[in-house]
Amino acid sequence: MIAADASPSLIRANPIARLTDALFGWLPTSLAMLALRVALAVPFWKSGMTKWDGFLTLSFGAQQLFVDEFKLHLFGGEYAFPFPGTFALLSALGETILPVLLVFGLASRYAALGLLAMTAIIQLTVPDGWANFHLPWAAMALTVMTIGPGRIALDRALGVERGRMTLTN
Repeated sequence: MIAADASPSLIRANPIARLTDALFGWLPTSLAMLALRVALAVPFWKSGMTKWDGFLTLSFGAQQLFVDEFKLHLFGGEYAFPFPGTFALLSALGETILPVLLVFGLASRYAALGLLAMTAIIQLTVPDGWANFHLPWAAMALTVMTIGPGRIALDRALGVERGRMTLTN
């Protein structure tokens, strides 16, 4: 469908706009938002699954990453994480719970906000990953926060989201 702010007479008058609408207008925005939510959730979920030794049992390796390996890069220096055990647990919980919420479309905007905050902390920990990983993750999270989860989401089914999307479908 056509963006809500594009006038139909403008679309009819512009042959490129007609072609673009004919080629891509059939694609539901809801399907694109579902794909975007899944794409954002997958790397966090995969990382989260490596941090557990069992149900609510944080692996020794995950804890040691925050003690020995991970450092915060601030103002040109490297600093140890404060409360590394707490950060390891919060990281593992966030990487496990937030992607599930995002895929199901439950508390989607808040889950995306949580993943955006995690991305910011990851950026401070691994500053070289900005262009390849952190920027796309941040862009995906911001898109979900701005547009919402789309119609294929529990938020929509439960009436939490009222379809404030600016695009049709």
